[in-house]
Amino acid sequence: MAGAIRIHKTGGPEVLSYETVEVPAPGPGEALIRHHACGVNFIDTYYRSGLYSPGPLPFVLGAEGAGEVLAVGEGVTNVLPGDRVAYAGSIGSYAQERLYPAARLVTLPAGIAYEQAAAMMLKGMTAQYLLRRTFRVEKGHTVLVQAAAGGVGLLLCQWAKALGATVIGTVGSEEKAALARANGADHTVLYKSEDWVKRVAELTGGEKCDVVYDGVGRDTYPGSLDCLKPLGYWVSFGNASGPVEPVSPLVLMQKGSLFMTRPTLGTYTAKREDLVATANELFAAVASGAITVPINQRYALKDARKAHEDLEGRATTGASVLIP
Repeated sequence: MAGAIRIHKTGGPEVLSYETVEVPAPGPGEALIRHHACGVNFIDTYYRSGLYSPGPLPFVLGAEGAGEVLAVGEGVTNVLPGDRVAYAGSIGSYAQERLYPAARLVTLPAGIAYEQAAAMMLKGMTAQYLLRRTFRVEKGHTVLVQAAAGGVGLLLCQWAKALGATVIGTVGSEEKAALARANGADHTVLYKSEDWVKRVAELTGGEKCDVVYDGVGRDTYPGSLDCLKPLGYWVSFGNASGPVEPVSPLVLMQKGSLFMTRPTLGTYTAKREDLVATANELFAAVASGAITVPINQRYALKDARKAHEDLEGRATTGASVLIP
């Protein structure tokens, strides 16, 4: 038996319930993990609210965790009991213990702590594929990061700067602006009090940006498109303010033959070799000091409701973790 956060109906943070659940022995291809830390991500609120379908109710929330392998099922060879592992993917991480497909686990290097791993697997691997595969950022590019003080935003700012890009970040307060600049943003724009589209144009001398990384959604459309130079990339990877309305291909034509994509981590890491390569590049970037993972909020597992209230209230910066 193990403590876990379960949902019996979708809705607000109040539907999160701390309960005791039974965790069976691992079956073929599975590993039993004891979590040392669980990541909290905005996508968790989409499943909790019903924006994304979670599958049958009730279910355990959460898609990211790090811990120790307690036991493995038949046929598992890539991890062993006692191994330090982490993952990001299938929901069910808001728990003291859980079963997980062993082939989707990655082994943690000695220099990566459990909390650090739980805080960065989903956000860090997201930053990796966005910067290195969806649009390959190189020296000389100009990058706009929406919600630059958020969990993914801070990693995007750091990593894009390390790659030689000029980084502009939108933020909601002076405090968050300072945080974004401390994490690599060359310029910050206060979207609540400034005409941020006009300001981005001014900062770039009218040239605008090669790529916009947009995890905000409804509130930044169509403004994100207006921040792009011709042939620029609008990478819409989240819906923090709600889903984007349907986009006409003609709009992309009219605004400069723009590219639009709606990528997901699951697609980019569907093959195990891609999962391992993505995680290893992330671990290498952390080990080199190119990026750090700021864990600015820690909550007990039973306080997951508070974590969600803070996240949706935009009262958080960087990463948040739950401690079982």
